[in-house]
Amino acid sequence: MPNYRKHRTPTPNGWQKKMTKMQADHLIQKYNIAGPRYTSYPTVPFWNPDGIELEDWKRTMLRAFSESNQEEGISIYIHLPFCENLCTFCGCHKRITKRHEVEEPYVDTVLKEWKMYTDLFEEKPRIREIHLGGGTPTFFSTENLKKLINGILENSEKFDEFEFSYEGHPNNTTEEHLKVFYELGFRRNSFGVQDYDPVVQKTINRIQPFEKVEKVTNRSREIGYTSVSHDLVFGLPHQTKESIIDTIEKTRELKPDRIAFYSYAHVPWIKGVGQRGFDENDLPSAEEKRVLYETGKKMLDELGYVEIGMDHFALKTDNMYEAMVNKTLHRNFMGYTAGKTKLMIGLGMSSISDSWYSFAQNVKEVETYQKMVNEGEFPLLRGHLLTEEDLVIREHILNIMCHFETSWEEDRLKFPELEECIERLKEMEEDGLVIITETGLQLPDHARPFVRNVCMAFDLRLVRNKPGTRIFSMTI
Repeated sequence: MPNYRKHRTPTPNGWQKKMTKMQADHLIQKYNIAGPRYTSYPTVPFWNPDGIELEDWKRTMLRAFSESNQEEGISIYIHLPFCENLCTFCGCHKRITKRHEVEEPYVDTVLKEWKMYTDLFEEKPRIREIHLGGGTPTFFSTENLKKLINGILENSEKFDEFEFSYEGHPNNTTEEHLKVFYELGFRRNSFGVQDYDPVVQKTINRIQPFEKVEKVTNRSREIGYTSVSHDLVFGLPHQTKESIIDTIEKTRELKPDRIAFYSYAHVPWIKGVGQRGFDENDLPSAEEKRVLYETGKKMLDELGYVEIGMDHFALKTDNMYEAMVNKTLHRNFMGYTAGKTKLMIGLGMSSISDSWYSFAQNVKEVETYQKMVNEGEFPLLRGHLLTEEDLVIREHILNIMCHFETSWEEDRLKFPELEECIERLKEMEEDGLVIITETGLQLPDHARPFVRNVCMAFDLRLVRNKPGTRIFSMTI
């Protein structure tokens, strides 16, 4: 049996002392490497290259459904891929078009795909969570959005504590959108702000004045939405410390309930032309990017936002904060959620489903997706059937990503390579970034920006199969 007892908590002089700027700079340079964002484990590049058999996907999905439908419900993510303009920072799967006649056939196809799933279930699904992502969900007319949501709910039941949310573009989210979504049961929305600096906005082709964001934020609250979120991004081309300060000063005027403060993931080798719409020399240096993050984080702290997981902040009045305190925070392909469901079904092109025991991703082209579904075929592109080892590692990585700690006190959470994982963290322990005890580990507050690096020590598939080319964004 491995001797975990030799790993003890560092002395207070190590990890409790606040880092100086010079120490922080050194650690960021040292640990700022390419790594996964861990919306899943295994991460997509390390899924089984042979994919998943459709019968295995159905079997694991039905297993998760039977184990959780009554107790916790299921989640649905619906990918609405259309955008009228290309934002050059975006890494999403999208289709750029101004032809709104694409809406109705796409909605019809999503509802057909949903029926393929409900036909497999022996009881009505109890829906705990619906999230509409994109693309731009508010590209769609309210008539087609009503048709979509009512069609999803037609043969379903709402879970007692359901949460419906959607992503909106401040420029095209109308009064009617806000009211119709509210009438359909949506109480949370999220708006992509990125940065208010006009030079940055022009460079990333996302021009939206503060007044547009102000209008949709204030009207959302007047209508009755209980949680409004803004997405901010640091590390964008031409972004400066002054523009971050200005952006968060403007954000203070609106005080959204949640803020996602993302690091721009520059991966043009994956996302292609969309992320090559500017000169890479326009991007902030690693040092400048660190200043952007530290400046923004400090200002958010001063405004009363609490850091939730990685990249996310919430006011103490928001249920995301409550989920963090109660340790019910969960992370999946939708990002962080306030409640966990074993089964998350992804509908629409490129959506990824999670049955807890397996993953499955839909095809990435609209036409192929519609053709397959209309022919009665599940539109799967690839997938992964999790092994027993995967399930254990997944739990550790979820714990670290959601709670900044994990434990191997229970025998079921021990695995043969655990001591090797701890050994890989030895240098981070010496640098005061992780506290390792006999039965678990935790990250001190100042080490939260390094959470992905800690997860990488547990990522056995990454350790065994280090990629020969760069496939991930930088960790910090």
